[in-house]
Amino acid sequence: MATSPSGLPIKTIPGNYGIPVLSPIYDRLQFYYFQGHMDYFKSRMTKNNSTVLRMNMPPGNFISPDPRVVAVLDAKSFRVLFDPSKVEKKNTIVGTYVPSQSLYSGIRPMAFLDTTEQLHSSLKSFSFHLLASRKSYFIPAFHKTYSSLFDSVEAKLASGPVEFNSLNQIAAFDFTCDAFLGAVPSEVIGPSASKKAAIWLLFQVHPIVSHLNKFIPWPIEDLLLHWVPLPPFLVSREYKALEEFFSKAGESLLEDATSKFGLSRHVALHNLIFMTIFNASTGFKVLMPTILKWLAHAGEKLHKKLAQEIRLAVKSSNGEITFDALGKMELTKSVVLEALRLDPPVENQFGHARTDLIIESHDAAFRVKKGEMLCGYQPLAMRDEKVLKNAEDFIPDRFVGDEGKKLLEYVYWSNGPQTVVPTVGNKQCPGKDMVILVGQLFVVDLFLRYNTFSAVHDGMLLLEPRMFFKSVKKASHK
Repeated sequence: MATSPSGLPIKTIPGNYGIPVLSPIYDRLQFYYFQGHMDYFKSRMTKNNSTVLRMNMPPGNFISPDPRVVAVLDAKSFRVLFDPSKVEKKNTIVGTYVPSQSLYSGIRPMAFLDTTEQLHSSLKSFSFHLLASRKSYFIPAFHKTYSSLFDSVEAKLASGPVEFNSLNQIAAFDFTCDAFLGAVPSEVIGPSASKKAAIWLLFQVHPIVSHLNKFIPWPIEDLLLHWVPLPPFLVSREYKALEEFFSKAGESLLEDATSKFGLSRHVALHNLIFMTIFNASTGFKVLMPTILKWLAHAGEKLHKKLAQEIRLAVKSSNGEITFDALGKMELTKSVVLEALRLDPPVENQFGHARTDLIIESHDAAFRVKKGEMLCGYQPLAMRDEKVLKNAEDFIPDRFVGDEGKKLLEYVYWSNGPQTVVPTVGNKQCPGKDMVILVGQLFVVDLFLRYNTFSAVHDGMLLLEPRMFFKSVKKASHK
């Protein structure tokens, strides 16, 4: 038997794609409505006794030209998706489906570009500049926005459980724009600002989402979302309002984009909109309820430890939330990383094999032909029991201490290992550090304000857990 360079036996990739047209549609229904994402992948892993296999990836026909993928579902094989020399990422951000460029005023945003495209380097350099130039605004903007959110939670609790997600949708968009641009969209555009952003987002990702509304029967939802693209003109009014807001609020950044990075104002503007809404605000919209879910699950014992760590660190910084204080909150950071490991904001990563490849799992190797699409399901890759003990469990202090830090190489949520730094030459999230920071700030604000709280998880809302606050116990210190 042939072996890979590291000595693993080279096997034929198991699995099949079934009957054209019919099987992809059947698989889509399994993925979204009958099995769910996790069980869809797990059942096929079990059936084929392999973590590398051939399968259909929704949405499938007729909205996707080719649903066939090679799935890489363990911590080792998944890493091929991070290697730009082996995998091309052109137009793969949403998987087997590519949204219309009309949604972006005719451009291809950076997320759709491959690392070999010159524009990718220029845009990623611009994104690094944006994050660096606005870094000092992140903490005060977050504290202002989420203090207001918690005020609303407390005011509404008198009438019963309070849904967190609707409040967080507004807060996440306001905070991100305030941090990046120094302008708050709900104040400039109006209360509907976050809804305009959400509608525009939906028109991009509707083929890959489900459970849009629990009152819509699944056959109707599938027909509405997964058969044909929604016409971009239906969201043109919403996008025009967003474009006007970003054009004015982002004027200085757009000047930098043209003078320092050689970008046209048009390309810079529509990438700024995409980065702020699609990449950042939407990520935070998913991140906060995810952290809340796991904190609620862990209970009061963890809450007490976090409150103690956070308050001591803030006290050592003269009562201020500072970067230095955040650096002392090892448990708090570990909690955020563990939540991201179990429930990453983006579940799947995709790419086309740049050349003929040999991909290795833990116990076998497989040949992949040039051009084949690879699909990795991150929640499985980051729950690999062969590299992490009790990988299905939420362990708050998993990444604490020297031994905990060694495990960071298996945390892939940012389209790369946590131990790797984003560069213009890779596809790792340029805002990786900001996401960890924002997650920490959410936990910090929560436990500076409360000793403990109770919240319940009531199903999924698109890709985020639907969370309800039931009670809060305010901290006595001030």
